[in-house]
Amino acid sequence: PRPPSRRRKPPRLGEPKRRLRLATVLVLALFTVVAGRLVQIQLTDAKAYAHQGLTDRLKTVELPASRGTIYDRDGAILVHSVDARYVSADPTQVQNPEETATRLFAVLSKVGVSRSDILNRIVPHQRANGESARFEYLARGVDASIGKEVDALGLSGIDTGRDERRDVPNHDLAANVLGFTRKSDQIGLAGVEAGYDDALRGVDGSRTFEIGDSTLAREIPGGYTHTVSARPGSSLQLTIDRDLQHTVQSMLTQRAQQARATFACAVVLDTRTFEVFAQASYPTYDAANPMDTSARQRRDACTEIVYDPGSVHKALVVGAALEENVLTADAPVVVGPSITKGDTTYTDHDRQRPGTAMTLPGILALSSNVGTIKIADLLGKEKLYEYQRRFGLGTVTGEGLPNESSGQLLPPEEWTGSSYGSIPIGDGVAVTAIQMAAAYAAIANGGVWMPPRIVRATIGPDGKKKATPAGEHRRVISAEHARDLRFMMEAVTTLDNATGRSAAIDGYRVAGKTGTGLYPQNGGYAPGNVASFIGMAPADAPRFVIAVVAHVPVGGGGTICAPAFRDMMSFVLGKYQVPPTGTTPPTFSVYP
Repeated sequence: PRPPSRRRKPPRLGEPKRRLRLATVLVLALFTVVAGRLVQIQLTDAKAYAHQGLTDRLKTVELPASRGTIYDRDGAILVHSVDARYVSADPTQVQNPEETATRLFAVLSKVGVSRSDILNRIVPHQRANGESARFEYLARGVDASIGKEVDALGLSGIDTGRDERRDVPNHDLAANVLGFTRKSDQIGLAGVEAGYDDALRGVDGSRTFEIGDSTLAREIPGGYTHTVSARPGSSLQLTIDRDLQHTVQSMLTQRAQQARATFACAVVLDTRTFEVFAQASYPTYDAANPMDTSARQRRDACTEIVYDPGSVHKALVVGAALEENVLTADAPVVVGPSITKGDTTYTDHDRQRPGTAMTLPGILALSSNVGTIKIADLLGKEKLYEYQRRFGLGTVTGEGLPNESSGQLLPPEEWTGSSYGSIPIGDGVAVTAIQMAAAYAAIANGGVWMPPRIVRATIGPDGKKKATPAGEHRRVISAEHARDLRFMMEAVTTLDNATGRSAAIDGYRVAGKTGTGLYPQNGGYAPGNVASFIGMAPADAPRFVIAVVAHVPVGGGGTICAPAFRDMMSFVLGKYQVPPTGTTPPTFSVYP
C-alpha cells in the first residue's frame, strides 16, 4: 500500500518592506549611472559634442586677394583687376550631381567651362588629407550677370561670390612684356605677370560661417562666423613708357611686315640708368585673350630669341683691343682682299687690294671682316672671350622677365681653326637683343655695364613705393676708350658708302653699327638673315640706345633696321626733349 502523502506548505511570500528596499537600491544605482554620465557629458565631453555639432554646420569659402596693378613709368595703367564673380560648389551639399551639372553647364558654357569639369568638381570627393572637399571653384572672373544667372537656378551646394578678373585695357601694347594670368586662379603664366607673380598675387583669406539644414544650406543670420582677411598683392611700376612703347611697337610692326620678317624686336634703353623705356616684339598678341594665339606670338623676342649677331659684334672686338692696348685709336690696320682661318676664307663686301691699310673708323664703317679678324688676332682668343663675358654675353642680363635666354659663347679651349675667323665677326656667337643693347649701352655709359631693368618700383598695399635696387655695375672699358669707340662708330652713319648711312638723323650726331647674322634653328640655320642695327644718340653725350633686330628673307642691317632705328630714335629724342649737342660732327677717312 502507498504511504500516505505529506501536504506541501504554500510558498512563503516576501515581505513588502524588503521588496521596496530592493527596488529603491536599483533605482538609486541607475540614477547614479545616469547622473554620472550627464556630469561627464557636461563637464568633459560637452565641448567635443558642441564642436562636432557646430563643425557639421560650418562652411568655409575663400576670399580671393586683390592682385596688384601694373603701371607704366608715369602711372598709366597697363594691367589691373576689375570686379567680377566666382562660382563655387560644396560637394557635400550638392543634390543630384548629374542634374546640377547639366543646369550649371547651360550657364557656365558661356565662359568656356565644360560639363565634365563641373561634374568632376561637384561630386563628393576627398582631399589628399582624407577630409571631404567642402569648397571647389567652378568658374572665376566671370561677369556679374553670370553670377546672377547661377544664383537664379537655386541649386543646393552652389554659391557665387565677389571675385576679380585681369583687365588689359591696351590689349597688345607691350603684351610680350606684360604676359598674362591663368583665368581659373589668376596665377601668372608669362611675362611680368609670371616673373613677379609672388609679389602681385597676395594671400587669399577665408570666411567660415554657420549654415542651416535646408537644402540650400544658407548662412544662419547671427550664427557663428570667423573671417581671415585677404592680404592684397603689391603693384608694380614698370620702366616702360606707354606712349613711347606704342610708337616703337607700331614702327616695328610696319617695318617687319614690309620686310616680310618672321620675327622682329626693338628695345630702347636709357644710357644713364639702363631702364627699358620700350621693348617691342613682332609678332605680338592680345594679352586680354592670350589663349587665342600661338606660343610663337606670345614670346618676348628681345629676351627669348637667340641669333648670331653678325657685324654688330665687331664694335666689342675693337673696344676690347683698345682697352688691352694692342692698338691705338689712330693706328691703321693692314688688310687684304681675304683672310683664311682653318678651312674657311673670309672676304669683305668692299674688297681691298693686298697691303691696303684701313683706319679703325673705316673698318667699322665698311664692316670689314678681314680687318676685324686681324684685330682679334692681336687681342687673342682668351682676351676676346673675357671681354665678351664682360660686355654681358653668354649670361642672362637679369632684366626681370622669365624665360630670358643666356645665349651661348664658345670657350677658347673649344675653338677650331675657323673659329678664329667666325667668332670675331659675330658668327657662331648666340646672343639676345637685350644683351646686345646692354653691351652698347655700356659703351654709351662711359664703359660701365649695368643690368637693364624692366621694373622701376614695387608699390605695397599701403601705397609705399620701394624702388628696384640698381644691379651689379662693372667697368668693361675705360671712359676714354668708350669715347674713342663712340667716335669711331659715328663713321658708320656719316662716311660715304658706310653701311649705316640710313640711320643718320638730321641735326644729331649718331653712333652705331649694322649687323647681318643668322638664325639658329633645328641644329642648323634658318633661311634668310638676321638684320640688326644698334645705335646711340647724341653720339658725344648719349642719352638713349636703341637696338632693332629682324629675321628677314633678304636684306641686312643697313637696309632693314637702320631706317627703323632712325625713326624710333628721332621720336624718342623729341619726346624727351633731348637737344642736339651743338658740336661739330667729325670727319672720317677710310684710309690713313
